[in-house]
Amino acid sequence: MSSDPSNSKLTFHHWKIWFLSAMGVFMDGFDLFIIAVALPLIMHMPDWNVTAVTAGLIGAATPIGAIFGAVIFGRFTDKFGRKTILVLSVVFFVIFAGLSSIAWSPLSLIVFRFLLGVGIGADYPTGSTYVSETMPSHLRGRMLVGSFSFQAIGALTGAILGLIILYLNPNIEAWRWMLGLGVVPAVVVLVLRMSLPESPRWLLEQGKKKEAKRIALKIIGSKDILKKPKREPEGYRSLFKKKYRRRTALTSISWFLMDVSLYGVGFFTPVILAKMSLAGDGSFIVQDIMATRSAIYLDIFLVIGFVFAIFLVEKWGRIRLQKIGFIGMFIGLCMLATSTHVAHGGFEMVLLFGGFIIFNLMVNCGPNPTTYLLPAELFPTHIRATGHGFASCTGKIGAAAGIFLLPICMQHFGLGPTMYAIAGTALLGFLITQWLGVETKGKTLEEIENHQSNLNEFKGVA
Repeated sequence: MSSDPSNSKLTFHHWKIWFLSAMGVFMDGFDLFIIAVALPLIMHMPDWNVTAVTAGLIGAATPIGAIFGAVIFGRFTDKFGRKTILVLSVVFFVIFAGLSSIAWSPLSLIVFRFLLGVGIGADYPTGSTYVSETMPSHLRGRMLVGSFSFQAIGALTGAILGLIILYLNPNIEAWRWMLGLGVVPAVVVLVLRMSLPESPRWLLEQGKKKEAKRIALKIIGSKDILKKPKREPEGYRSLFKKKYRRRTALTSISWFLMDVSLYGVGFFTPVILAKMSLAGDGSFIVQDIMATRSAIYLDIFLVIGFVFAIFLVEKWGRIRLQKIGFIGMFIGLCMLATSTHVAHGGFEMVLLFGGFIIFNLMVNCGPNPTTYLLPAELFPTHIRATGHGFASCTGKIGAAAGIFLLPICMQHFGLGPTMYAIAGTALLGFLITQWLGVETKGKTLEEIENHQSNLNEFKGVA
């Protein structure tokens, strides 16, 4: 058996790598939705004087931090190793999730959540690169999508636990328990990640052939090691060389456009439901409970979307799924926008909930997992995490823009026009994918790497 993961079977060590990498994405999803439940309480904190702009900064602080985490630690992952940054990213989460729960002012909360985001951003390129480099090629797509599906599981968990805390402790300080809760799984993940081995592919790149053989034997069951690839100059400039430029554009632009709508709509789902008079009457705490409960039902479709992606990614390919997903997002967002023009009644509910369901289902069946997957496959080993870090950095710029601008646009232009504008970003994502799409289904990482200059070999999917 070759040590090339394309010819290996899944072992216990494969599953351990997969699960512990996936838990980083779980924490991202958990934090995104737990802060969505907590924010209405934070906005009513006495003496904090939280304005709409301040609330937007609190919500956007984590994705803004993730911009820096992804771009800085993506490069460090290629320089210092996958395991080192995997451990460091969770350290950030443990420390700053804990500090966020005891924040004493809006400014302190923004700073702590920014630094928390640095850790989350670091985990994106590191976890995906680690999984990509250790999984069998015929299962690589499913394993990457499967690991990223933990984002939806984390989001659903965050919404459910946030609701439970509101029921058990319906007072304004309940948000502190919500933000502090993420420390518990993070500590467990930190301890377990410390026992992970380094990626054999990265070790081989560093000239550590003996250690690479040892770890390959442990993970895959063979000490035969791949031929050491030719090294090229490293760094972010490499991503804009002629042979990588197209892939850099595909992975970064499509991720940016997807995250504008995913984070903007996902973060403010309870707010949108409340604006549509679905949050009930009474105090803001009662409204938060009602809106969160409705959001939980809709979040279930995020999980269902990932289930479809796991089964379809190796059958239909990455690019086809991404294009179908963007079109589905466009349809769902247009339905949400149209619901604002319909008189209150049954048809409005059909458009509203139907739009949310289609959006949640299609975003996770298509571009949410594929934008995470593609940079982990398209770039060679020596700049794989760098390329993924740049792509996820641009995605988080889109996320921060969506979270910060959506409430401002809703206030100035109304919900309907805002949803139409976000629908436009989904349509643009489809066009970018159609134009730049590079398919990697069924290819080993070596085949993709050795044919970087011949993109036509991987293009042309239905």
